[in-house]
Amino acid sequence: MKMKKIVYFLLVLTIMSCQNEPKDYVSISGQITDKNSDSVVIRNRTYSKTIAVNEDGSFSDTLKVETGTYSFYDGGESTSIFLKNGYDLTVTLDTKMFDETVKYTGNGAEQSNFLAEKSLLQEKMLDLDELLLLDSISREEKFVSIKTALTEFYNADKSIDTSIVNSSLKSIDPMLSSYRRYIDADLAMKRDLPKGAPSPTFENYENFNGETTSLSDLKGKYVYIDVWATWCGPCKAEIPSLKKVEKDYHGKNIAFVSMSIDDDRSHGGSWEKANEDWKKMVSEKELGGIQIFAPEGWQSEFVKNYKINGIPRFILVDPEGNIVSASAPRPSSDELIKLFDEENI
Repeated sequence: MKMKKIVYFLLVLTIMSCQNEPKDYVSISGQITDKNSDSVVIRNRTYSKTIAVNEDGSFSDTLKVETGTYSFYDGGESTSIFLKNGYDLTVTLDTKMFDETVKYTGNGAEQSNFLAEKSLLQEKMLDLDELLLLDSISREEKFVSIKTALTEFYNADKSIDTSIVNSSLKSIDPMLSSYRRYIDADLAMKRDLPKGAPSPTFENYENFNGETTSLSDLKGKYVYIDVWATWCGPCKAEIPSLKKVEKDYHGKNIAFVSMSIDDDRSHGGSWEKANEDWKKMVSEKELGGIQIFAPEGWQSEFVKNYKINGIPRFILVDPEGNIVSASAPRPSSDELIKLFDEENI
């Protein structure tokens, strides 16, 4: 009898030991509202895993990974996720407001939620429309305050993995330098493409409706051009505002053109995939206006002639085909309506 008790006790200890052993994999599940794709992809430079998404938007799987930050893709949209074997994560998001709604729960969730909050904070603080309105001294003061605020945010939560914090801190100066270069290029562009100068043109760009569109087709109307791509988060963030502006100005003397510069480099080396992803997003997001596809992406003549090196970029052309603004305000900016009012649109 005593031996049986010992055996039973050892069996219980063995079971408890197995239960307490850390998992050598990540459990991940989630729920996507208005999914973009039949699968999600989790990847970084050395790893990639595709997970099937059910009709109701749910998914689940297990992954064996190296600890680190990965990209989580649903179609052309993505967010950051931090993975470590032993984590048990649940992801929820609504694709209509992708970055704003992504939320993680479960073991290890605080790391990925930090990354999501970081992305939104950077987007909010680094508002190009606002920065471009400042003089050089005020702009530099703004950059200093942004660096201070981001540094404080990155260091505030001591539960965040040090690799995330250190990487975030190291990225601040290069990121701000990138914005400085963009603004310098924007100011040079405005000098070289002043108001009243003939606008660069595009000829016979593929239209989502199966035809082609040229800028000359729209002569006699103002033309507000949105240069964007399916993978561009700030571009997609402007979609609701653009839809509202299009609705408010329906029937007025203005055409709204959205020009995708999706290319092979951002779509796995395939121009066909780039075109398919563009068409899919136009359809799924029910994008209005005139939707066109730049034939050579960043290397398209219109893009190069307008010196576009960052997106989104908005352009306003007058009914005669002359430049009103080579870097017009975004749809979400009150400055756009002021500009339209100045032009009596």
